[in-house]
Amino acid sequence: MEEKTADEIAAIFSAAGDSVTVINADANFAAYQTANPTSSDTEAEWKGMIQRNTEHLEIIKAYTKVDGTTSIWTSESFTAIDAAITTGKAIYE
Repeated sequence: MEEKTADEIAAIFSAAGDSVTVINADANFAAYQTANPTSSDTEAEWKGMIQRNTEHLEIIKAYTKVDGTTSIWTSESFTAIDAAITTGKAIYE
């Protein structure tokens, strides 16, 4: 296994932004239903989606270099990611 390149790290961080958007888009199930009127998702399914995206963010934050100890992250700001994790957990826990 090789170290991730700067481009790969940037792509991972961008993907994290997608999860942040999903979590922050709907503060509650009613807002989700309003924003997605054709969706047949149940509240449990919506919470599952929030949980998967929250866990995705936690996994991304924990990425390390090949040594298994050193973080791949350098100067990236995790403010939005940390806030989305907190929001997501409040929804499904």
